[in-house]
Amino acid sequence: MTVSALERLESLLTGIYDLRVSCRVTDFLVTERQQLPSCCGAAPGDEQLFVTTAGGELCMSLFLDAAMLKRLQSRDPNEELDQHNVADCWTAVEGISHFLCVAHHAEHDRPVSLLTLELQAEIDKYIASFLLLDRREPRRFPAELHALLFQRTRIDSRLAAGRESLYRRASRLAARFCAQLEPRLRAMCQSGDKRWLADLRRFYRLTDFGKLRHIERMQAC
Repeated sequence: MTVSALERLESLLTGIYDLRVSCRVTDFLVTERQQLPSCCGAAPGDEQLFVTTAGGELCMSLFLDAAMLKRLQSRDPNEELDQHNVADCWTAVEGISHFLCVAHHAEHDRPVSLLTLELQAEIDKYIASFLLLDRREPRRFPAELHALLFQRTRIDSRLAAGRESLYRRASRLAARFCAQLEPRLRAMCQSGDKRWLADLRRFYRLTDFGKLRHIERMQAC
């Protein structure tokens, strides 16, 4: 059976964080807007995670636009990440990141805030992009990646739906975290040292408050 680009990106993220979630993105995937609940179908954008509770159970649906997924499959970022597919790659990674974060917290009976979801998604886009680029050129650190993700991208007010300040805060926090991580990623390009992965996995499992405190302490150092 052919593994889709989306499934390969999911495997990349679960591998980075050593996640053992009992569900897969494809089991909760919606690709056509007409399949969404009437209250959600008009929402703009190519990605959105819908979370509800029914009878005490958590219910999720991840919408990823069919046209975007088709483009992603034709230009699989797992094979090569470049200017032609980076936007679609980040859209898919953001959706997968949201899904995995909610699923992981739910399976450990822990709440997760919207700020943490957006913070983690920004970090995941950076780390996933670095590793995808490293596959292609394992000795070259992509110095332009941080600026491209955290300085040159803009928040679409239509998609933010009045939460622009939250998204900006998540981006600023993720930018600080990834900037502090960069020297260790550069070292990996030179020596192959992947000890930073253990720290990244510990960060992933911190509480919402713990993540914010961790980034504050990193900035103070």
